[in-house]
Amino acid sequence: MLQQLKETAKHGLAAGDAHAPERPDWTIDQGWANYTQEEHGVWRTLFERQSKLLPGRACDEFIRGMQDLPIGPEQIPDFEQMSKVLKKRTGWEVVAVPGLVPDDVFFGHLANRRFPAGQFIRKPHELDYLEEPDVFHDVFGHVPMLMNPVIADYIQAYGEGGLRASRLGVLEKLARVYWYTVEFGLVQQSDGLRIYGAGIASSASETRFSVESDSPNRVRFELERVMQTNYRIDDFQETYFVLGHLDELLELAQIDFAPLYDRLKGAPEHDAGAVLASDQVLTRGTLAYHDAKREKALA
Repeated sequence: MLQQLKETAKHGLAAGDAHAPERPDWTIDQGWANYTQEEHGVWRTLFERQSKLLPGRACDEFIRGMQDLPIGPEQIPDFEQMSKVLKKRTGWEVVAVPGLVPDDVFFGHLANRRFPAGQFIRKPHELDYLEEPDVFHDVFGHVPMLMNPVIADYIQAYGEGGLRASRLGVLEKLARVYWYTVEFGLVQQSDGLRIYGAGIASSASETRFSVESDSPNRVRFELERVMQTNYRIDDFQETYFVLGHLDELLELAQIDFAPLYDRLKGAPEHDAGAVLASDQVLTRGTLAYHDAKREKALA
């Protein structure tokens, strides 16, 4: 899996206040001129690899976003140039942060159509594993979908909802919605199952696994089901939730979550690989991949 987020950092929580930048919103200058040739080379390697994999696997909206952005293999994108295009299309901008940021900062940025992107890029030996989301995950994985008005509105609404969920102490429930949509979501197109989640779109191995492997479950997205479902932070997902159309996210953006939080208090939680009798199952996975790893761990 290309990106692994720390369990205690579903959205943020950088390494304590001692590491906070001077600005209260945690933004920093991207420092584009300071990137080295090696760093641009890492971007090029990752970009070229994913660009070959995504046609026929990523949704049309992702491919279109890539085509319309000032983004290519030659160099790490300049956030200011990207923001000019984004603002004209959907009112969003990309702001640089030093890495994972506190949840309230993260949600505050999203609520104001600012996408906080890690300014650093992984080392050459970290191409397939990274604990914190870097510029490749954040920009290549997320920003193309922000060119789509539906996703743009949905993520802003998620930011507003995250601030409320934090105050209510129910952030874990809402975080699962973000995880199974923005990070690891699939959507059904007329020509087949496609990727729109950034965690998949920025990962060479999970790109293939999510849409081609017999191992994972693929289940129709249902909000309360997702809010009760654990997820994998250490490996590929055992279950992917599938939208019938991206427009369904607009319906989620308009929901009052407060009654849902009340209704789900004390409700059972589901394992990441569970299939329920109430599920609309598109693909019932063999779970062979994860079962083999569990057996190996017990040996």
